[in-house]
Amino acid sequence: MRLRQIAQSELMKSLILIPVLLTLSACSVPRAASVSGVDSTSGIVRLTYGQAILQNAKTDDYLAQSEANKACQQMGYANAFSFGQPITTCTTTSGSLCLNQQVTLQYQCRGVANTPVSTAYY
Repeated sequence: MRLRQIAQSELMKSLILIPVLLTLSACSVPRAASVSGVDSTSGIVRLTYGQAILQNAKTDDYLAQSEANKACQQMGYANAFSFGQPITTCTTTSGSLCLNQQVTLQYQCRGVANTPVSTAYY
């Protein structure tokens, strides 16, 4: 009888643990993407953010676009346009389990930035 109660207790613990893990895995965590690389020759800007295990990290598209635009304008381009799919790279592993991922967003810089012409006074 005692053995049966222990088995039921263990079953209840595992039945409670499963919904908790599923709930945690569905959590969306906001992340700010930062500029990780620029190539002025080809006009490519890369933004990255980290994503830990059991997280569903998301970045604000408007803020990421703004960061990419700033990086492009510093190189002399007008705007940035998102292209391709996010690239996910595993940065920390434990055995075959990936504990931390790095997500890279790519932007293509286009157009020539209008720079104001300063008039010289003689």
